[in-house]
Parts: sequence; C-alpha cells; structure tokens
Amino acid sequence: MGTVFSFDVRGGDADAVAAALGEAVAGLHRADELFSTYREDSEIARLARGELTEADCSPEVAEVLALGARAERDSDGWFSLRYGGTLDPTGIVKGWAAERAARLIAAAGAGGVGVNGGGDVQLLGAPEPHRPWRVGVSDPLRPGRLAAVVSAAGAEELAVATSGTAERGAHIVDPRTGRAAVSDLVAVTVVAPRLTWADCWATAAFARGSRDGLAWLESLPDVEGLLVTAGDEVLCTSGLAARLG
Repeated sequence: MGTVFSFDVRGGDADAVAAALGEAVAGLHRADELFSTYREDSEIARLARGELTEADCSPEVAEVLALGARAERDSDGWFSLRYGGTLDPTGIVKGWAAERAARLIAAAGAGGVGVNGGGDVQLLGAPEPHRPWRVGVSDPLRPGRLAAVVSAAGAEELAVATSGTAERGAHIVDPRTGRAAVSDLVAVTVVAPRLTWADCWATAAFARGSRDGLAWLESLPDVEGLLVTAGDEVLCTSGLAARLG
C-alpha cells in the first residue's frame, strides 16, 4: 500500500496475541496483493482491465467495493472508487485494512490495540486501566508541531484519519472533474469510531472545501473534524472539543 504500518498491542495472552499479530500482518500483505494498482497481476488491476469479473475475485474485493459504493452514496459522490476514470479503491483500502487488522488482534484477547497505517490510526480498548489512547495530529503548516491531540477517553473504539497536501502534494481528486481538487484546505482530520469511514470522510471533506466540508462533517453521526485552510484558519465541528486532550 506504499506506506508503513505499526502496531501497539497491550495485554492478553502472549501466544494468542502473537499469533493474531502474525495473521494481521499477513492480511495487510494480502490486501496489498489484491488491491495494489501498481501490480499488474493484482485482482483489482485485472478487474479494471476487464480480465476478471467481480464474481471471479476474492471475497475481500467484493467487500471493499461494496463499502466504497456506500461511501460514494453517503458522500453525495465526493468520495469515488475511480481515479482518472479507472477503478481504484485505494482511497478506502488502507483504512479498511488497518481497521480489520486491529479488530483481529483485539479478538485474540488484547486489552488495547493501536494500528497506525501511514498516519491514520485505529484504536481499540485502552493501553492501560484509566489511561486512554491519545493521538497527535500534525500541523500541516508547521512541520514537527502538533495542531491538536485527540483522546479516546470513554470510547472503546476510535479512529483518526487525515487527508491533505502536506505529505503527498495535490493527490486528492475532485470526482466531478477527474482532476486534482481545487480546495482552500491543506488538511482535514476526521475522528470517528471506524477507520474505514474516517479515511473516506477525510478525503471527501477535503475535496468539498472548508465551508461545505465542515457543514457535511457536522451532519454525520459520531463524526468530528478538524480542518486547516491554506490561510491558517482552523475550523472544527461542534463536538470536537470533547475529543481533545
């Protein structure tokens, strides 16, 4: 998936957790094999070329395409499974794969699980009793500094995902034009229970721009957002303050 994944796992039976961790890592490699648009032999590349039908593909492909179709509907088309007119579900795959890995390890009995996929994080449980997970959000205009710190206090599951231009340049596409999104934003961070959706919503909100993106995030249940404009204006959904600390 072209990025680095890291795991922070606390508690549970050591052998069971180690086995689940190995399975989770294998699952990430399998996701890359299935969905990489850089591998000519991946199922998603072959599906895009018409060499396979969806029925010919692995069950994971059908699952991700169904989730992506839901994301397209729920975002009014601002999230898309296509990039440059070609089938490309990479906008949802990373979040989905990281969330799936975290849940697999938690199911093995770990008391706290954090999976970080290229800066997007899925958190389950807690690292220690009475101490929640905390995630720093990078300041897109001031490298090395934090724009905020998100706390998972009181939540059994929490995800933090950021989309923007600070790390990868103008890579987010406006689905209406097929070209790079013209946005007054430099970064959107979304906080939600599941990384699958947090990742999608951050991308869609960025493409919408600051005002429309903020209003749309505000309308979503159990979703909060922090948006930073190129003019260094910081916009937040009304419930975000409860998640900072």
